[in-house]
Amino acid sequence: MPQFVIRPLGIDEVSVPVDWAAAEGWNPGVSDVGPFWHQDPQGFLGGFLDGTMIACISAVRYDATFGFVGFYIVAPGWRGQGYGIQMWDAALAHLADVRTVGLDGVVDQQSNYRKSGFALAYRSVRYAGLAAPGYHPDVQDNARGLRLVPAAETALDSLVRYDAEHFGAERTQFVRDWIAAPGHHGIVAETSGSRIAGYGVIRPCRDGYKVGPLFADDSEIAAHLLSALLATVTPGSPVFLDPPVPNAAAVEMVSRLGWRPIFETARMYRGDPLQLPVNELFGVTTFELG
Repeated sequence: MPQFVIRPLGIDEVSVPVDWAAAEGWNPGVSDVGPFWHQDPQGFLGGFLDGTMIACISAVRYDATFGFVGFYIVAPGWRGQGYGIQMWDAALAHLADVRTVGLDGVVDQQSNYRKSGFALAYRSVRYAGLAAPGYHPDVQDNARGLRLVPAAETALDSLVRYDAEHFGAERTQFVRDWIAAPGHHGIVAETSGSRIAGYGVIRPCRDGYKVGPLFADDSEIAAHLLSALLATVTPGSPVFLDPPVPNAAAVEMVSRLGWRPIFETARMYRGDPLQLPVNELFGVTTFELG
């Protein structure tokens, strides 16, 4: 009988799940592997049948309080044979001592996640649009005294604190890698007193670009950040943003640009649900890692 083995993937193996995610239409970033894997080198699991990978899942630990499940894929031809539930059980076992586990579940799987103790927190909808030429107001002269600076020029500890307030856990390694990955552009909005008031990253994907995260104290700051991020890519490029639905200002912002909704997920938690400032979340970082 063929032997099914589940084990952590090395960084050179994570490209397989990323390719599978692309085949599923999830449109991963072209530089996702490094930042994803480095956050938790034990958190990307592969299921191997007689030495060939046929399934994968990620169960990334940020700290003792928060972990996130994603990349839950069984290769076509091997579905419906019990391999998926074995991957799921292995992922939850990896996060067994974490207080809160999150995921972004597609609509047709949400009932299954509820059976494992996950509860709905909010819906997110992916919006697709085009980078409009010239859409970047001169924020240096705005009345509020905001200034935009490259994320790499911001003190990392300050950026990590701001990110943690909006993500729910400190992820120093991820933030460091995310703003420095090839093709990524990170921009921070600072007040006149150098306090961080917003932060966003745009990255190249298999199709166009994704913006994420997009965190901001209010919708005006979010709009400035979004316009500055869009100005870094070729006009007319496809761009995607995943705002939480409860943030009406975020949905209104992309709707005004003429962007269209293309699919939705549900942020779900098992354990203590995170109490995040949803009205300051204008774009999820990634559906794969939270």
